[in-house]
Amino acid sequence: MRIGLTGGAPTPDKIVQQARRAEADGFSSLWYASIVTGDPLTPMALAGRETTTIELGTAVLQTYPCHPLLQANRAASVAATMGRPGLTLGVGPSHESVVRDAYGMDYDRPGRNAEEYTRILTGLLRGEDVDFDGEDWSAHSTGRMAPLPHPVPVLLSALSPRLLRVAGRYADGTVLWMAPAKAVDGHIAPRIHAAATEAGRPAPRIVAGLPVAVHDDVAEARNAVAATSGAYAGMPNYRRILELGGAATPADAAIVGGEPSVRAQLRSLLDAGATDIWANIVPVGPDPAASARRTRALLSELARPDGASPGQERR
Repeated sequence: MRIGLTGGAPTPDKIVQQARRAEADGFSSLWYASIVTGDPLTPMALAGRETTTIELGTAVLQTYPCHPLLQANRAASVAATMGRPGLTLGVGPSHESVVRDAYGMDYDRPGRNAEEYTRILTGLLRGEDVDFDGEDWSAHSTGRMAPLPHPVPVLLSALSPRLLRVAGRYADGTVLWMAPAKAVDGHIAPRIHAAATEAGRPAPRIVAGLPVAVHDDVAEARNAVAATSGAYAGMPNYRRILELGGAATPADAAIVGGEPSVRAQLRSLLDAGATDIWANIVPVGPDPAASARRTRALLSELARPDGASPGQERR
């Protein structure tokens, strides 16, 4: 399985250490929120220099406060600093409460705004000159774009039908949060694949992010998820995707249980159409460190194609 983890630590040095360990443990990717160290791109660039294969992605950078031409140039700078392929830019329009309250910006047409943004950004990161005038965003990039040493894929955070069409048509896929397998199967995968096919684009990636806890007491595990994920229940886009997935709360959407159950739930997520799993490990019980180690051990085992345990040499 292609399994990644949530990235982030208090300092750039710790982020580098985390990336080295995740790569050594067989994980395919790390996903960083926009608030990591205030801006995750600089420590991601450092981590990319100190690793060789692991994908480092943003999940996600907010579109509203950063012009797509500036965003593309930031990505080009990080890609050059990393010195290798492996950077993936996940972007999204965020939420009305963030955009209006934190930035003081209008949030009247987030679908149109995100579509124009994605058209510009993906064109730039494909090495195209972009000459575009839209309702919300415009860009005239000739002579204003840094060279790209290698491609930087773009994933759009897409839960609504419109943004799934945009992700399939322009981006390389979508990065999700709080979308249960039922929602991936019946809502997300069909729409994004149809849009990609219609546009003549390759099959899109679907990176499915969910809380994960390997723990024998399922009720206790869901309570632990509820304690850390309650804010998502109040956001309209998450409420809709949870409902489509048959989950009443974020805790209901989490992947929890003993090793066999978690293994089966992860497999069902892939069977539903996810190409990658982004696991946010949630510690449970009186020994949080031991709980996190148990969950990580199973995820690392599943992430390794040969089933080797962490620290074992692969043949």
